[in-house]
Amino acid sequence: MKKELVKLIDLSRCTACRGCQVACKQWNELPAKRTRNLGSYQNPPDLQWNTWTLIRFQEHEKKDGKVNWLFRKDGCMHCTDAACIKVCPTGALYHTEFGSVSMHADKCIGCKACITACPFSVPKYDPETNKIAKCDLCYTRLQVNQPPACVLSCPTGALQIGAKDAMIKKAYARAAELGGDANVYGDKFVNGTHVVYVLPERADVYDHLPVDPKVPLEMIIWKDVLKPAALLTAGAVVAGCFLHYITHGPKTPDDETTCEGGNKS
Repeated sequence: MKKELVKLIDLSRCTACRGCQVACKQWNELPAKRTRNLGSYQNPPDLQWNTWTLIRFQEHEKKDGKVNWLFRKDGCMHCTDAACIKVCPTGALYHTEFGSVSMHADKCIGCKACITACPFSVPKYDPETNKIAKCDLCYTRLQVNQPPACVLSCPTGALQIGAKDAMIKKAYARAAELGGDANVYGDKFVNGTHVVYVLPERADVYDHLPVDPKVPLEMIIWKDVLKPAALLTAGAVVAGCFLHYITHGPKTPDDETTCEGGNKS
């Protein structure tokens, strides 16, 4: 088994050049679509089936009244305890040997269960193909020991990828170096994610970034409790039928019944 990898996103080094956003589209051959200007440099307004990496722009007023422009690279967090994998009925979503979450597009039936389950609102639906789409951490590149396209394109070192333990250690060292409200985000949630942020500000400052992301309780109950119980029950029924067949033989038609007086009908 190959080592788990973590992509480290140091937002203190991000200049919002959007090179990662362009590189993602180019490598994955994602088509462009017409978008609407909503008064922000951010474009498109959100992740889409054809936009797996998005730089979010956000103005943030600090306690001293100064306004900072915050940038955040958004995309799949590649959770260890991935809700999307838990709810996928066809096995279209799966963990790779690197710990990332990839997808067999041919198995996707467009049920949209993963959209509801994901605490980060990442999977997006394409009505034309009836498929879900999202970042796969450039799985084919990782297989040949190449970094994801977004990491390769980053000119400032804001994006890095490497062994899980090394990247998490580097993240905490960088947060300590920055000081103030700087913190590490991702390694403590859903049994850890394979995308980890160094945030210069508290997590609750950033738009579209859940402070405490969790797998929905109903998903846990269904996948980890009810579904296994149902499978065990079904297995017990099959085993009982087989045991009855072994001990009593096959079911045979009832003998012909007789009418009153002993005559056969």
